[in-house]
Amino acid sequence: MLDNFRSYLLQKGSIKPNYVPYYLKWVADCYSFLNVLNSDRLDSDRKKLYLADLGKRHEDWQVKQADMALRLYDYFLSRGLKSSASGIPVSGEDWAAIEVKMQEVLRLKHMSYSTEKTYLLWLRSFRAFVKEKNPAELSGHDLQDFLSYLAVEKRVSASTQNQALNAIVFLYRHILEKNIDNELSAVRASYRRRLPVVLTIQEIERIFDHIEGVQRLMAMLIYGCGLRLQECLRLRIKDIDLEQNIVIVRSGKGDRDRRTILPESLKDDLIRHIAKVKSLHDKDRKDDINGVWLPGALEKKYPNAGKEWAWFWLFSSKSLSVDPRTLLVRRHHMHPASLQKAFYDGLKKSGIAKQASVHTLRHSFATYLLENGYDIRTIQELLGHKNLQTTMIYTHVASKNILSVRSPLDKI
Repeated sequence: MLDNFRSYLLQKGSIKPNYVPYYLKWVADCYSFLNVLNSDRLDSDRKKLYLADLGKRHEDWQVKQADMALRLYDYFLSRGLKSSASGIPVSGEDWAAIEVKMQEVLRLKHMSYSTEKTYLLWLRSFRAFVKEKNPAELSGHDLQDFLSYLAVEKRVSASTQNQALNAIVFLYRHILEKNIDNELSAVRASYRRRLPVVLTIQEIERIFDHIEGVQRLMAMLIYGCGLRLQECLRLRIKDIDLEQNIVIVRSGKGDRDRRTILPESLKDDLIRHIAKVKSLHDKDRKDDINGVWLPGALEKKYPNAGKEWAWFWLFSSKSLSVDPRTLLVRRHHMHPASLQKAFYDGLKKSGIAKQASVHTLRHSFATYLLENGYDIRTIQELLGHKNLQTTMIYTHVASKNILSVRSPLDKI
């Protein structure tokens, strides 16, 4: 069995060849320590027992390597079991009912529509992976194997694997009502820290010169306030305080509200834009169009609030659309692709050779504040980061910190 595992590791190429003997050693030692056949799959408790004993005699990095070896070996065994299994898949009706129920629970918990679509996509991927196995027979091993499959076969990023984990754990907890917290020991996707791309003020000016209309205003607001793209799109009229120079971001990432600064230079443009939006709002009221979408239970509690001016989208779409949840015809905010395309075209025309996106404007906002001496906690608050470590990434790209160090070559 271990010879086949060696061939599997070399074939996949996810482990450097000179590390393969160590991975085989950890697996052999574990099964010898537990006195079980190396064809048996181990549960989490037995793995923890071996790793705890290993930690008494070896360094932490060796324990982590042994843990990864056991995760890979468990996935290797699962592939053999799946290929030899001859179970008959159940009717697709059971899975269709699961999908409908999951959608209902997601909406009951007021998850965003984008989260709903993402979770349902992962549900269908998981359904295909388990070959439409009876949902009642699903166990933690099925999810563990699916996560390992994503890491080993698909080589997804750590964030993508975590997204899949959240979606399928939601399925187990709220739909299947199964507790699998102690059953997961999947192969983890490797985490690679990427430094954010940052644009200089001169580069941003060049890009803005090639963006026109409302897309230019949106791009400037994202850069001037440090907003995420979706946060900008979801702004309502009442979220802009022109007197106090404040923008209120409601239900941002993690469903948190926050305040950020409003650039003084954008006031006149915003006043002109809001006047145009007001005429669009008045036209909708004249045509008796359904009110805009409201978050949570507000639409039921205040059925006419969606028609009020304060709740109208700051960046409203020019055309009406069908709400995918209620099937009502109403006015939604602008589609993100509108700004993304305008920004990409502006980047291309400006001749800047950086892999930048709309989100790069937010990175550039944070880096500018850091380079100009603003407190890291203040920046964290303006960006809406839950953890300070997330904000600290900008210390690695701030030119002020880099330029304070002089190369020894310059002394020659």
